[in-house]
Amino acid sequence: MQGETHHQLAHELQAFTFAFAQQHILAPCRLSVWVLATPAIMHSFPEPALALVDDLRKAAANDPARAIAFQGSPGANSHRAAMEARPDALPLPCFSFEDALDAVKDGRAGHAIIPIENSQHGRVADIHFLLPESGLAIVGEYFMPIHHALMGIGPRGPNAVFEAAYSHPQALGQSRTFLRKRGIVPLSYADTAGAAAHVKERGDPKLGAIAPAIAAELYGLEITEENVEDSDDNMTRFVILADKPTFLKVERDQPAMTTFVFEVKNIPAALYKAMGGFATNGVNMTKLESYQHGTSFSATRFYADIIGVPGDPAVDRALEECAFHSKELRVLGTYPQGRKRG
Repeated sequence: MQGETHHQLAHELQAFTFAFAQQHILAPCRLSVWVLATPAIMHSFPEPALALVDDLRKAAANDPARAIAFQGSPGANSHRAAMEARPDALPLPCFSFEDALDAVKDGRAGHAIIPIENSQHGRVADIHFLLPESGLAIVGEYFMPIHHALMGIGPRGPNAVFEAAYSHPQALGQSRTFLRKRGIVPLSYADTAGAAAHVKERGDPKLGAIAPAIAAELYGLEITEENVEDSDDNMTRFVILADKPTFLKVERDQPAMTTFVFEVKNIPAALYKAMGGFATNGVNMTKLESYQHGTSFSATRFYADIIGVPGDPAVDRALEECAFHSKELRVLGTYPQGRKRG
């Protein structure tokens, strides 16, 4: 009884917060992504997804070595990426990125697949912190075109409109122009397919979800518009992780990537000097992003991708010089290219 009361109060609080935000906060700027979901509904998968989650978890438990963990409910983009990147694997749904990484560390899955960046909306939040801290190694990458659909409770009449739409912050960002033109308030949820299941659970025809089209089929929703992403070339890059790294030979006809993180010394021109070795040794760096580590704002870390593998003399010299000018350098993985660079 107490749990039911708490659940009811959570829904009432959410409804009040949403109404208040519409009237007092969201009206001036409809581009913002507001996280209005409460702990009562965000600590686990929504009820319409539970049976599917349970089936997939049971299958993965029978053969953990074949399992590949992903974040999100069944039908999420990460679920699709897992099946496309590893067709013979058993998908294991996990509520959070941390849960997916822990599944590999705990032996419940042989691999995990995690989105790290999107061509339209940039870096996936917290990934640069989670990957180094996980202790896992990147052993592969996968690029997947992303298409979103707007869906809701059906059937919908010709004049029916959505007041708000739930989805993952990345999907909301990738569809922000679409949502703004239609006056739809974006509401954040843990994943795209979970947002669809949540809308089904709520049963409110004024609420929609931005999710893969398959989510509408899985959770009994009606698609009102397809391909609502703002860019036709919307692409997400995923990395595949395992508890042990791969060691690739230097093969010119099979280009590979190496990903590493480093923290430069807090002295003038440290980054310039750390980067010099890649230029002088002809090593192509395809990605370099900075992020703060800790609360001092003086310890800047960098996440980098280069073309090449350790064992190649040019790569070894470049990494050695970078390490010399850094407080710390850690290779996160070496893996075959999923897509040609340059």
